[in-house]
Amino acid sequence: MSSAYAALVLDIDGTLLNEQEQVPARTLQAIERARAAGVVVMLATGRSHKGVREIALQLELDTPCVVFNGAAVYDARRDQLLEQYWLPPDAVSTLLDFAQAEALLPVVSRPEAQRVRTPREDERELLGRFRNLKIVPFEALPRSEALRVTLFSTRHPDSAALHAQVVQAMAGRPAYYTHFALAALVGFRESDAQVVDVQPACQGKAEALRVLADRHGITAERVVAVGDAGNDIPILLAAGLGVAMGNATPETKLAARRVIGDNDSHALAELIEELFL
Repeated sequence: MSSAYAALVLDIDGTLLNEQEQVPARTLQAIERARAAGVVVMLATGRSHKGVREIALQLELDTPCVVFNGAAVYDARRDQLLEQYWLPPDAVSTLLDFAQAEALLPVVSRPEAQRVRTPREDERELLGRFRNLKIVPFEALPRSEALRVTLFSTRHPDSAALHAQVVQAMAGRPAYYTHFALAALVGFRESDAQVVDVQPACQGKAEALRVLADRHGITAERVVAVGDAGNDIPILLAAGLGVAMGNATPETKLAARRVIGDNDSHALAELIEELFL
């Protein structure tokens, strides 16, 4: 392998997947050829491990995936979490009490399942992307061994406003926050809901760089990272080459050293071919 780069870390939604939520054939072929040439390919995503397994198996990846925005590391072949951070139970309780007081919809993610309080009729459409979701009374939402608490709001003007309130409610408790408009995701383009994910304190998707160094001896400057959203910014800034998709948010583009075409083009495949093949 002659490239200056030895590893490729890919976001999934808005990056690897097109608007039909598929990996384009040319991208799939480029990843296969890159791996055959010795490139280490990883996925780093805000998705749960349940939401990433099918894609990781499709790509035939033999490397672990960073999931829950860095809160866990997952081996798709063995369907096993290799590492995980936990939100302290008191932090989970604080978030759930805040959600109850502000009439937000909370989802608590644990390794075995994700749990949500009984949703109102107008909230049900917000839950379409969750896999292995269990509906329970609010009092039965778990406080321990939580990888993430997700809060949905349909009354905040933007996700930054919701995020600011959540941070204030947490009163300095250690956590890693990500936030976005639900309309950023395929299938929710018309939604006015805002989302805040609260994960245990970690490096976000930049945890992938630690995993690559620990498991493969690949330093950050030899890593290409590609993404489209605010939760990609930590790894785009820390990697040797941070690349934003053409459909990325303005903030994500500013954090990247390079901007390519959107996820409905051949831009990602062309980038892999250029850098690694």
